[in-house]
Parts: sequence; structure tokens; C-alpha cells
Amino acid sequence: MLSTFSGLPRAAWVIFAGTVVNRLGYVITPFLVFYLGSRGVTPEQTPYVLGALGAGNLIGPAVGGLLADRVGRRPTMLTGLIGTALAQGLLFAAPNVVTLALAAVLLSAAGSMVGPAAGALLTDAVTADRRRAAFSLFHWAINIGTAVAGILGGFLATHGYWLLFALDAATALAYAVIVVAMLPGGRGGAAPAAGSTSGTGYGVVFRDPLMRVLLPLFGIGLVIYSFTEVCLPLAIRDHGLPPTTLGMMATLNAILVVVLQPIATNVLSRFRQIPVYVVASVITAIGIALTGVADNVWSYAGTVALWSLGEAMVGGISGAIIASLAPADARGRYQGSFQWTWGIARFIALAVGAAVYATAGPAVVWWFSAIAGIAAALGVGVMAPMIAHRTATPEPLTTPELASAASS
Repeated sequence: MLSTFSGLPRAAWVIFAGTVVNRLGYVITPFLVFYLGSRGVTPEQTPYVLGALGAGNLIGPAVGGLLADRVGRRPTMLTGLIGTALAQGLLFAAPNVVTLALAAVLLSAAGSMVGPAAGALLTDAVTADRRRAAFSLFHWAINIGTAVAGILGGFLATHGYWLLFALDAATALAYAVIVVAMLPGGRGGAAPAAGSTSGTGYGVVFRDPLMRVLLPLFGIGLVIYSFTEVCLPLAIRDHGLPPTTLGMMATLNAILVVVLQPIATNVLSRFRQIPVYVVASVITAIGIALTGVADNVWSYAGTVALWSLGEAMVGGISGAIIASLAPADARGRYQGSFQWTWGIARFIALAVGAAVYATAGPAVVWWFSAIAGIAAALGVGVMAPMIAHRTATPEPLTTPELASAASS
């Protein structure tokens, strides 16, 4: 099952292990509302802190990608991880709503700095033909850590919220130690070539015609996926089902993705990644759209199983595509722009999605998921020849062809 990941360099496995450890501490956000309530923060004040948390996710990836290219992958990761641990202490000790909001911005900004630098380092470490497997491994690590964190967070919260903060700080610092001890130093990537137009900012991304189209298309899919965080809970509530139903759905999604992703990566590795992305994204969009016809635990479980299958099939393909398009001296910024798109998509889903659900009606959300999701996936498929033209090493079609080429 894990044969697809065999042969990946040591750095890929170090990032995998560190990401699992770090994600074990992602337990604050699901319980932040309850923690704020225990601090006497009113329901009217709570959105300010949650909004600040979302704003940090728009800042961190952009800063992290820029620093990864300018000062290096490892220093950027360390800055984000140490900043995360510091922000946890500040959030726990903040005396009022203003300082809570400032600490929340710092927490999400610092935490989201790490991903672009890790993605750039991963791109540096693996050859072009192994990036799909490497980014799938990275994505699997995120899901493993998040799944365990969901269970661990519920247990710790019953024994005191301070344990949540302590766990998050400890896991961030543990990953920092792993980074120092086991990841290569240096700037990474490559120095700008003579006549390079990459510069030092994000102009290199915005001038790239493929990225100008791909990022919005990826963003639509990410918005739809993020509906599972806000519109799925609303749908479950509207059908009179208890909150435990949502917990069951979250657990089902986590288990399915953790179990299925390495299997899907292994089975689908013989096919080109763009067609796999298209099919998986269509399955995900349809699965989320079918939430609109679910009305009991079993039907909700069926929809969750469907979009979880799509999520497992996609794996890290999006990140691998972005990596294949990035100039060697702009890998951090390309990864940062993709994860910034993730932050915007999640922000739109949480803010606009809930509003549309409440005013225009749930059907609008679910029909949008089906139509826009399928259209965006097909849009990425149309761009496959242009993406292939930019890929340094042509991607093999089948595993037997790989073996034949290797023997020759």
C-alpha cells in the first residue's frame, strides 16, 4: 500500500513526521468558542476574535512564501513554529477582547507560515516525477494529525482548556526541534538566473498566466470543500439531529481519508495527475452537493463517504501541480500563493456561505457546489496540455512504461 511513497528522500519523511506531530496540537480552533465563553466573552464579541483568526490565515501564507524564498525554508519554518508556541501563551493569557483578537491573528499567521516553506523544501528535495507522491504524503500527514487531534482535543477540553494550549505549544516546539536537527539549512531552491523576472515579490506569480487561471479554479473547489465546515453543521441542525451527529461525520471523514489516501495514491499513480484531479474533484463536488437531499444519519454518512473518497483521491495533487509550475527561485512564493488561496476560500465559505445559506436558502449552496465544482474541475482539465508543456520532466502515463524506461 505504501509502495508509492518508497524511495522518497529523507527530507520528505522528516516533513511528514514533523507535520503529524505539529497537527496533533491543532486543537484550539474547534474549542475556541467554548474557551472564549469560559473567559466571559459575549456572543456579540466572539466574532471579532474568530474574524481575527481568519485574517491571520490570509497573512501567514503570503509572508511564509516570501520569507522561504528570501531567507530560507528552515528559518521560515522555525519562525512560524516558535511564533505559534508564543501566540498560544499570549492567547491563553490575554486579558480582554482586543488582546485576544491580536493573539488570534498572530496564532493563525504564524501557524500558516510553515506550510509554504515546507512545500518549497519538499519541492527542492524531490525530483519532478516524485512530487505527486511527496505532496500526497504531506497531505496524508495533515489528515493523520488532524484526525488524532480531534479525538485528543475533546478529551483534554474536559480536563481544562489550558491543556489544549499546552499541547499546541508543545507540538509546535517539538516540530521546531525536528526542523533544527533533521532538515537541511541554507536558502534552498536556486539563485535567480541571469535575466530572471522572478524578482523578490509575488509579481512572479501574478505575471504567470497559468497561475492566474489555476488559482481561481482551485479556489472554487476549496470554497466548496470548506462548506463542510459551516453549511454541513447548519444542515444537520436544521434536520433536528443532535450535535453528536456532526462529530460522527467528522470522525467518519477523518478515518476514511487516513485509510483511503495511501491506497488511492498507490492505485492511481499509474494515471496522469490532471485527469485524477478532475475525477476526484467532481466526486467531491457531487458528494457535498448531495448534502442537500440528506435528512438522517445514514444519508449524511453516505454523502460524507462520497466526498471523503474524492478528497483521498486528490491527495496532494494540487500542491504538486503548483510545484511543477514554480521557477526554482520562487517555489516558496508559489506555494504561499496556493495556501493563501486556501485561506481566502475558507474565509469566503465561512462568511459568505453561512449568509447565503441563511438568506437565499440551502438549495443555492448545494446547487452551487454541484455546478461550480464540476465546472472548475473541468476547467483544470482543459488546462492539462498547457500544464504539461511547463512541466520540466514529462509525467509517465503508466507504471509498466516506467519500468520499461528504467530497464532501457
